[in-house]
Amino acid sequence: MNATSTHPAQYRDDAPTEQLPVVGAAPRPTGPAGPAAKPATSASAASMLDQMGGPMGFVYSTVAVVVFAAANAFLPLPVTASIAIGAALLLTVFRLVRGERFSSAVGGLIGVGVAVGLVAWTGSAKDFFAIGIWAALAGFVVTAVSVLARRPVTGLIWNAVHGNTHDWRADRPSLRAHDIATLAAAAVFGARFVVQYWLYAIDTTGGLAIARVAMGTPLTIVGALVVVWAFRRTSKRLLPRS
Repeated sequence: MNATSTHPAQYRDDAPTEQLPVVGAAPRPTGPAGPAAKPATSASAASMLDQMGGPMGFVYSTVAVVVFAAANAFLPLPVTASIAIGAALLLTVFRLVRGERFSSAVGGLIGVGVAVGLVAWTGSAKDFFAIGIWAALAGFVVTAVSVLARRPVTGLIWNAVHGNTHDWRADRPSLRAHDIATLAAAAVFGARFVVQYWLYAIDTTGGLAIARVAMGTPLTIVGALVVVWAFRRTSKRLLPRS
C-alpha cells in the first residue's frame, strides 16, 4: 500500500519527462528571437539619421554654404544670393528625384531661403550664417540646462522612441550615459557658437563658411556616435530580452 502511494510522487519529482508539443499552441521562439532586441536600438538611431536626411544630408547641407561663399568673393551680393537659391533649388530637385524624404529635401531649401531673405533684409553677407549661429546657442542652452535639471535631452528622446514607458532616470548607469551624451551635444553646439560668433563679429564671410563646413559634419558625427552609444547602453539595460 505504501509503495503504491509513493510511486506517483517519485515519478513526478525524479523521473525525467519529455515535453510533448501541445496541439494548437504557438511555436516557441528559437535562436533568432534573441538578437531581435538589438535591431530596435539600431533602428531608432537609423530613424533619427534618416530624419536628418541620412549620411548624405550632412554633405548636402554644405553645398549652399560653399556656393554662397565662393560667389560672394567675386560677385555682387544680390547675384550671390540668387546663385545660392538656384543651387539649393537644383539640389532639392536632385534629392527628390533620388527618392529622398520630401521633408529632408525641402527643409534644406527652406533654410537657404530664410538665410538669403535675412541677407536681403540686412544687406550684409555675413548674415547668411546668423541663423545657424543663434541656433547653435539655443542648442547649447537647451542641452546644458537639461543636464543641470537631471533630465538630459538624449534620455528623453530615447524614452520617447520607446513609448515613454521606462523609468530610465532611476537607473544610474543609463542616466550617466545620457548625461555624457547630452554634454557631448552641448559641447558641439557651444563650440560652434563661440567660433562662429567670433568670426561673425570680425565680419569675415569666408571664415564663417570655412567654420560652418569644418564644424558641421565632422562634429555632428562625433556627437552622434556618443548619442548612439548612450542609446545602446540604455537599451541593453532596460529593454526586455527575448
